[in-house]
Amino acid sequence: MKLTVKQVKACLDQVITLDDPILKQLGDDSRKGVQHLIAITKNRLQKEQLALNQFHRRFKYEENFWHHGVRYIAGVDEVGRGPLAGPVVSAAVILPRDFDLIRVTDSKQLKPAVRAQLVPQIKREALSIGIGLVDNSGIDRLNIYEATRVAMKQAVEQLRPQPDEIIVDAMTIDVPIHQTRLIKGDAKSISVSAASIVAKVYRDTLMDQYARKYPEYDFNHNAGYGTANHLAALKKYGATPIHRKTFAPVKNLLHK
Repeated sequence: MKLTVKQVKACLDQVITLDDPILKQLGDDSRKGVQHLIAITKNRLQKEQLALNQFHRRFKYEENFWHHGVRYIAGVDEVGRGPLAGPVVSAAVILPRDFDLIRVTDSKQLKPAVRAQLVPQIKREALSIGIGLVDNSGIDRLNIYEATRVAMKQAVEQLRPQPDEIIVDAMTIDVPIHQTRLIKGDAKSISVSAASIVAKVYRDTLMDQYARKYPEYDFNHNAGYGTANHLAALKKYGATPIHRKTFAPVKNLLHK
């Protein structure tokens, strides 16, 4: 008895590999609806395979360290170096060898809703997570580069156990632990990717809270970056207590 198109769809929804025999069996079915479902299924499987391959590539640094006997590897990343307001936030994450969240990648490549979904999943699987933060006053006092390094150091020092190796996104952290610096590390290392997501969601949550306190500045949409709405509010209302006074155009506004 031939399956209905609806039954075929139910079967194909369960297929997880391109070499599943059912794909070959249904290939002889001349019905357009069935052939359309087969094409959709193959496209889905190809995308899933690509995502899995990319996931494994982002694990290559960690796997190399594990292969050479390094036990605990921390990925470290920051968010918030460029905004005119709010803190710089860093996260440090130690992942287990069996970490399996394929969607974890550079936070900038993910939609806010996906990042928000991933954070509790990362927290469940991670061996340890640390958060570091330097507020706008600290940034004005230190400069943004040094403030970022301080936030990263705070995040690493919170980790338990302490890592044997750090993979960091193009910075040097003032801790006595060997470090591997990667340009665009959040796209190359799964640990740094996880750290980038945790840091981004943490900071965005803070900026949403500030948005309720200072609604004129649209912080829940711009996260403190110098968008047109933000700059217009700065010009109209002046700087808030969370603005970075050493950053132009805040600095220029205060000097007028």
